[in-house]
Amino acid sequence: MPRNPKKPRRLVADGRTYLWSLRHGHSELPDGGPTARQCRQTLTLSPQPAGSGGPLRIVFVAGPGRYVPGGAPLGSGDVGYLRGPDLNLHEPGAVRALLDAALAGGWQPEDRRPVELDGWPLLEAAAAARAGGADPA
Repeated sequence: MPRNPKKPRRLVADGRTYLWSLRHGHSELPDGGPTARQCRQTLTLSPQPAGSGGPLRIVFVAGPGRYVPGGAPLGSGDVGYLRGPDLNLHEPGAVRALLDAALAGGWQPEDRRPVELDGWPLLEAAAAARAGGADPA
């Protein structure tokens, strides 16, 4: 039986537990036309137990030279640069690499307020760490 894609998954990193989920959505563009929407993927990591820290939202918005899933031929969790690194956000190792990059960039899981980060600056470090097993810092 396949796993429910809407149910958060569990990740343990450096002795701390997180629940993580991935959602697809759209951003409205300023011109407001009928096709004025950009696809976006939001990866949310919530420190556990509940209330021990605010959620981290890592957001990938489609744009020039980069892609997020919006239909075939892309997989539902694929994000990346057209001529560069990419990640599949359904893979726990990719999520862990992004978490490590966010921590290296100064995100504090104990902070109780929600934090939203642009995922694109984290992607290269996370993909490099994933490919070579290196520290994303």
